[in-house]
Amino acid sequence: MKKITVIILCVFSLSACEQGSKQGFGTFAGAIGGALIGSAIGGDSHDGQMFGVALGTFAGAAIGSSIGRQLDEADELKMYHAQNVALESYPTGQTSSWYNPDTGNSGSYVPQAATQNREGQYCREYQQTVTIGGETEQAYGKACRQPDGNWKIVNDQG
Repeated sequence: MKKITVIILCVFSLSACEQGSKQGFGTFAGAIGGALIGSAIGGDSHDGQMFGVALGTFAGAAIGSSIGRQLDEADELKMYHAQNVALESYPTGQTSSWYNPDTGNSGSYVPQAATQNREGQYCREYQQTVTIGGETEQAYGKACRQPDGNWKIVNDQG
């Protein structure tokens, strides 16, 4: 677990070099999503899981960086609105979509059932798609509802 944390912190540190940038946020979000997917794919062995997390982190960071570089502020606002609506209001499996007619970029969120973590927060896993320039990328994530009502992407399995 310590190695996973170190990998994610390294990617976060690198992405923080461009404070406030779309690309930095995309890199960080992609790294977290990739680490989660890599952990699940890595299997039950410790070495397999570590390899899966490392590979997933770097692959996710590369994909996230590419997506973040190409999304503009209006895209991001539409994307976050669709995410919050899906997580807060939509039943399991219902799609919340967004589209920016100025850029042609689009995406969607499909939330899963809410669960409660060890800290008592309600969390939902979701599937996300983003289409930029006709190319679609998919990601999976988990977000937990914060005390202030906002949803925060998390990387734990709690």
